[in-house]
Amino acid sequence: MKAYIRLLRPKHCIKNILVLLPLVFSGRLFKRDLQGQTAAAFVAFCLVASMVYIINDIKDAERDRQHPTKCRRPIASGAVPVSHAVVEAMVLAVLLGVIGVWGAFSWKSWLCLMAYLVLNLGYSMGLKNVPILDIAILVSGFLLRVLFGSAVTGIATSGWLYLTVTSVAFYMGLSKRRGELRMSSETTRRVLRYYNKEFLSQNMQMCLTLAVVFYSLWSVDRGGNLMWTVPLVICICLRYSMVVEGNSDGDPVEVVFQDKVLLILACIFAVITLIFLYV
Repeated sequence: MKAYIRLLRPKHCIKNILVLLPLVFSGRLFKRDLQGQTAAAFVAFCLVASMVYIINDIKDAERDRQHPTKCRRPIASGAVPVSHAVVEAMVLAVLLGVIGVWGAFSWKSWLCLMAYLVLNLGYSMGLKNVPILDIAILVSGFLLRVLFGSAVTGIATSGWLYLTVTSVAFYMGLSKRRGELRMSSETTRRVLRYYNKEFLSQNMQMCLTLAVVFYSLWSVDRGGNLMWTVPLVICICLRYSMVVEGNSDGDPVEVVFQDKVLLILACIFAVITLIFLYV
């Protein structure tokens, strides 16, 4: 049973917190109807993301067996047969449909989900081997989470939020590729042959700088006390950068969960932001 749960990659559900951002920053977090819609959106994106992970693991099973850490994934290791993984993905699809009907998702909501599914299927089927486009698809996953949360709740997405998430996502995507370049080889990810450390490092710095600038402008534009979180955001960025410069493959989820200081800083930021927005 544990292998089937691991196949869903539950730790990666932390990414789906992005679905909550439109509601949180709208100042309407405690409206019960919006809370229910956002909860449904969070569950729905967890389901569709897990479907994508299963499909990707099935497609990459042979290649994953050659990877130092991915070889322990349920399908690559043989803990979960491919036929069972297909059934599990189908069950998730049915549950997604049920959640969508119950939550009365709009056509824009379904469009976001389908876009995420199609882009990631394309990624699994070969687009991950196209330089730059592979990173752009990773970035689209973060953006679609925010847009999906906006579509479900009917809350417009701030331009500053869009720019901040885009810059952070590009930074994470680039750092992930650099970590893979350092710890893996072309046999485990062919697109790595097109990248080098200097290119990835320079553009990581550019995207991280843009992220801090966009967030700073956003916080000032909103007014109130949110601007006082900027130093904390800079500290979080510095800590994240320090971790990925070390012995890390750059996977955002692994970086956050393996570094307690970074996790504590993120929690402090969340608490302070909520206080500034709602107290």
